[in-house]
Amino acid sequence: MRVLVTGITGQVGGALAARPAPAGVTWIPAGRDRLDLAAPGSIAAALAGLAPDAVVNPAAYTAVDSAETDAETAFRVNRDGPAALAEACAARGIPLLHLSTDYVFDGTGSRPYRTDDPVAPLGVYGASKEAGEQAIRGAHADHVILRTAWVYAAQGKNFLNTMLRVGSDRDELRVVADQHGTPTPAGDIADAIAAILEARLGGRPIRGTFHYTAAGATTWHGFAEAIFRRAGRHWGRRPAVQAIATADYPTPARRPAYSVLDNAALDAALSGFGPVPRRSWEAALNAVLDERLGPLPETDR
Repeated sequence: MRVLVTGITGQVGGALAARPAPAGVTWIPAGRDRLDLAAPGSIAAALAGLAPDAVVNPAAYTAVDSAETDAETAFRVNRDGPAALAEACAARGIPLLHLSTDYVFDGTGSRPYRTDDPVAPLGVYGASKEAGEQAIRGAHADHVILRTAWVYAAQGKNFLNTMLRVGSDRDELRVVADQHGTPTPAGDIADAIAAILEARLGGRPIRGTFHYTAAGATTWHGFAEAIFRRAGRHWGRRPAVQAIATADYPTPARRPAYSVLDNAALDAALSGFGPVPRRSWEAALNAVLDERLGPLPETDR
């Protein structure tokens, strides 16, 4: 199976392209120069030239705040591009796995969101991603939509690296403490995608909408505290993290107050093919920090 992976300069696409492919799979890494979601009219020809047996699409417009004033670009990349990609995959008779987001929900829930819970995005980014989901469902039956949340990695622009940058020379930071979710490393998402592909090769063509995150939940404040608990042992100092409310840190786009995702549907779909790779968000964070900062000495773990 030759699997095209879009968005390889992004966190999940990069993690997947760098991951050893499952047995029987060959990655075809594609940046914008090979397949550009912002140019939907070019996608069918690009797919014909690359000739994959399946497509994994983590590429997206993810600038949540900028989307509020650039809705045209957000919808072109997050709706029109995936729609064209799904149509091209359907025409070629190949499966599409598309990455989506917790931002399709409004965050008013109080238990982890299931895949069949009603969607109600709060801003342009979430609305554009939800529109992309609908376009894929309408264009191609052989699809997987995999929603995830609070993605970060050792490299790239994300909350972890922002905290490490500002915390390295500040004694105190203010971080929102009333938004709840699950920090999830890009590498773990890549492992979950690989597990879905392996199941397909093993004779189980999984289709539909699923959720995947690390286990557990926290707040942005709790995430920051956990980052500095470990990073502080490298630095020999630890900045204080002051808890603030969302209202104290206004942003152009509204964020869901609660966006913990229920992973049960994916666990059930992959039952019999081994457990879905899922670590606690704390264990996953420690592993990524070891990658980013170097492992702690055995005596300091």
